[in-house]
Amino acid sequence: MKAFSYERAGSPADAAAVAARTKGARFIAGGTNLLDLMKLEIETPEHLIDVSRLGLDKIDESNEGGLRIGAMVRNTDLAADKRVRRDYAVLSRALLAGASGQLRNRATTAGNLLQRTRCPYFYDTHQPCNKRRPGSGCAAIGGFSRNHAIVGTSDSCIATHPSDMAVAMRVLDATVETMRADGTQRTIPIADLHRLPGATPHLDHTLETGELITAVTLPKPVGGDQVYRKVRDRASYAFALVSVAAIVQRDGSGRLAIGGVAHKPWRVAAADAALPRGAKAAATALFDGANTTRENAFKVPLVERTIAAVLIDAGRTA
Repeated sequence: MKAFSYERAGSPADAAAVAARTKGARFIAGGTNLLDLMKLEIETPEHLIDVSRLGLDKIDESNEGGLRIGAMVRNTDLAADKRVRRDYAVLSRALLAGASGQLRNRATTAGNLLQRTRCPYFYDTHQPCNKRRPGSGCAAIGGFSRNHAIVGTSDSCIATHPSDMAVAMRVLDATVETMRADGTQRTIPIADLHRLPGATPHLDHTLETGELITAVTLPKPVGGDQVYRKVRDRASYAFALVSVAAIVQRDGSGRLAIGGVAHKPWRVAAADAALPRGAKAAATALFDGANTTRENAFKVPLVERTIAAVLIDAGRTA
C-alpha cells in the first residue's frame, strides 16, 4: 500500500471543500471497498478524508412521509430498521443478500452506492483495463465474460455494478442528497447517479470533484408485494449473476430493477409497463438490444425465469 496522509473532517462542507482542493483526495468511512483496492495498489489516494464521524448515521422520517437515511448508516442497521422492514422490504432483503455479516456491519449507505463497478480483469494489474487505466483496453472483451454485462455496454467496458442495495434503491426511486465543494447542496435521482461506461468507464458516477453524499431519501411507501431475488454461484458472499428487485401491486402493475446485467442497476420503463403481461414480456423489454457473448447469453433467460419466480412469490401469474 502506498503512503497517504489522513484527516478527520469536521463537517460535510469542510470535507467537500478539502476533497476539492486536495490532489488525490478520497473520502473514507467503512472502507470495505477502498481499503481492499488500496492494498492491491489499484486505488492509490494521496490523502484520505474520514467522514465517518459527521453525524450522518441516523434514519429519520421525511416531511413527505418517506425515510431519510444518513450516508453513514451501516448496512446491518438499515436492513434491521423496523420501518424499512415494514414499508421497504425489498431494500431490507437486498441488503441481507449482500456480502457477509461482518462486511454489512462496516459498510455504509453511501459507500455501498459508490463502490467501484468492476470485474476480475479490473483486479488483475497485468491485464489491460480501461477502468483502472483509461485507454489501455478491456481484457474482458474477448476474454472470459460469464459474469459480465449484457446491456448498456460499450467498446470500452462490460463490467457490472456489484451492489444489491443499489438495485433496491433504484426500484424504490430513491433520491441522493449531496454537499458540493462550494457548500451548496443538491439532490440526484438514483437513476442519474451511476454512469454507463461509454468512452469513460473509469467514471462510475456523476458526482462532481469533492461532492459528498450526505443522505439517501426514500419516497412515501407505495405498498404492494416487495421481493428481492438474487441468483449467484454460491449461497453467500458472491456477486449476483442476476438479481431482480420488484414491487408488484394487486392489479398486476409494478416495477422491476435488475442487477448483474449492466454497469448500473438496470431499469426500463417499458419493462414496468409490460409486467402485467408476465415475465416474458417484461424480460423482452428489458433486453431490447442486448449485447451478449457465448458465455453470458444465459443471463437473458435466467432473468426471465427469475422474474417469473418473483411474480409467483408475489402471488401473481408468471
